[in-house]
Amino acid sequence: MPMKGSGTSQLREIDRWDGGVGWIAYPDEGMQRASHALAGDDGGTWVVDPVDVRGVDDLLDSVGDVAGVVVCLDRHKRDAAAVARRHDVSVYVPNWMTGVASDLDAPTERFGRDLASSGYRSVTVVDRSLPPWQEAALYHDESETLVVPEAVGTAEYFCAPGEPLGVHPMLRPSPPKRAFRGLDPERVLVGHGPGVFEDAGTALHDALDNARARLPAAYARAFRSLL
Repeated sequence: MPMKGSGTSQLREIDRWDGGVGWIAYPDEGMQRASHALAGDDGGTWVVDPVDVRGVDDLLDSVGDVAGVVVCLDRHKRDAAAVARRHDVSVYVPNWMTGVASDLDAPTERFGRDLASSGYRSVTVVDRSLPPWQEAALYHDESETLVVPEAVGTAEYFCAPGEPLGVHPMLRPSPPKRAFRGLDPERVLVGHGPGVFEDAGTALHDALDNARARLPAAYARAFRSLL
């Protein structure tokens, strides 16, 4: 199984709930790059870290008219510009994130705590220069929906045996617990793999609290997955 898909893509729907939908464009890839369309309080659809694929516009239409595309991780530019141009909207980038907007061939807008009028607010997860990593999560307080692009995931190489949700291998030695303090999400949507919809808050904090203790088992599994 290749880590990153190429060639012919195939849309696989994931994470359908009353506030949106997710998809994976290359179901057979090891990275399991996931994208999401969120129904905003403003009536628009907010597309997060999209990987483009044939049929995705019909999937977006099932949620509503696209209001904007969002990049939540500095290296998740993916196909954000192409999707934004096709729907004649801007790509939204956190106002503290550097080196992203200038690389996008589409109009861009910056946002701070609140993602326009979507009802989602930004949570700074990681902001460091060495090694470079700039990541923001999105959280909707009313629906208790959390979107995390990279710090946690459900793809095999994220998780120690028995974990429904795991911390990214590079963050396991020092997991970003503070970023998620006080959050008890009903669902956790991730940028790599299907989301967690059962006991999501427990799974999130268990993953963060035990990331270092489970590091050897997680690294062994990740190594096997990469092979």
